[in-house]
Amino acid sequence: MRYQRAENPLRLDGLEAARSFFAGCFADADPARESLWVAHVDDQARCLHISQHGGDESGITFPLRTIIADAAAHGSAGLVLAHNHPSGDATPSAEDCRATRRLASAAEALDCAIIDHLVFAGSACTSFRSAGLL
Repeated sequence: MRYQRAENPLRLDGLEAARSFFAGCFADADPARESLWVAHVDDQARCLHISQHGGDESGITFPLRTIIADAAAHGSAGLVLAHNHPSGDATPSAEDCRATRRLASAAEALDCAIIDHLVFAGSACTSFRSAGLL
């Protein structure tokens, strides 16, 4: 996990900032195992909390309740999600889309928005927001 000094918090204020940050997270992870990273941000895109949820070669169980509990605990205004596809295909799966929609619905009750969900596969990265899936 990366650390940053409190007086200069990490800002995830756009696709390139998020892609760059999460690419570094996945660089340190096992590419054969799927994992999900969640960044909780305030209303100025400053990172409040980061969590990582591990899976296996076939996928990950989306920890909806844990993510929502963290959002409530940290007063998150937004969430930026990123996960990898060990298959090498960065196309969001039907399950990825379904889980993201469920999370967006639950987060809405906390006035928390899904800012983006990035899918990494090797050097490729797909943004849900850019693809019109959010």
